[in-house]
Amino acid sequence: MKVIGVLVIGLVLLLLMVMDKKQIQKVLERLSVYWFRLAFAFLVLFAMNIAGGFVGVYVPVNIASGLLLAVLGIPGVAALCTFAVFL
Repeated sequence: MKVIGVLVIGLVLLLLMVMDKKQIQKVLERLSVYWFRLAFAFLVLFAMNIAGGFVGVYVPVNIASGLLLAVLGIPGVAALCTFAVFL
């Protein structure tokens, strides 16, 4: 496990040395947008869980649901609502 961690860190450092400043900024910008979407997805999941509790529908708040919402957006909300109602 430690070997894999060292290899991953070494690979990331190697990539950072090869890339120039604009490429690093572009990668970090995309990463920050992804993390914001993931955080907002968990906020939406929490709100759906609270609202669903009033009508008796349980919406799970877990990493899989958060990733689904972060990647798909509005279709992800529809998919989670469908899963919550029919499962």
